[in-house]
Amino acid sequence: MFKPKMVLIDVDGTLVDSVPDLTFCVDAMMQQLDMPVRGEAAVRQWVGNGVQRLVERALTNDLDGMPDAALFARAMPVFMDLYAENTSKRSRLYDGVLEGLDFLQGCKGLKIGCVTNKAAQFTHPLLKDLGIFDRFEIIISGDTLPEKKPHPLPLLHAAEALCVKPEDAVMIGDSKSDVKAARAAGFQIICMTYGYNHGEDIRNYHPDAVIDSMAEFSNLISCN
Repeated sequence: MFKPKMVLIDVDGTLVDSVPDLTFCVDAMMQQLDMPVRGEAAVRQWVGNGVQRLVERALTNDLDGMPDAALFARAMPVFMDLYAENTSKRSRLYDGVLEGLDFLQGCKGLKIGCVTNKAAQFTHPLLKDLGIFDRFEIIISGDTLPEKKPHPLPLLHAAEALCVKPEDAVMIGDSKSDVKAARAAGFQIICMTYGYNHGEDIRNYHPDAVIDSMAEFSNLISCN
């Protein structure tokens, strides 16, 4: 059993399936650029490292691709405008999220935060629209600090802000970025089987536990 004093939770691929909105924006951007649309299956392989990286991958149709600078300069404002209008129209909480958050909030003294690579201008409206913004004592977005995951700074910043030692904290995520950040910060890490990890099985990165739903928190996390 995990006995944390703080739990930090990732957004995209962990709390929220945001790919339908991201796909809409990617494909609309591509159409405005007179380029082929990419589709949801491709976008699911590309998300998880912030919207800039998503746009770069969409333009090149390649997970590791880097587009021409002039093309990227044209594309990025188009995507940002589209996503500002389509942050939460198609995105949904995963099954079990509300049950998991209810369980965590029922743990006396447990601090709950959110750490994501998504920019604050998208993170806050998304969490508010889906009704879970007020569940978190701290929300750290991709542009809150000079570094984002897999760098440990966002996790360590949250721990310091909430007065919790890293060894007393658990990260909940879905990707190798979450695992790397947690390991570097000295956190324990629980990963979801669903979510976005560029097509790889998250078990390959050896998190401390892997679960199918946040409704399983009660089997893993001790409130005592």
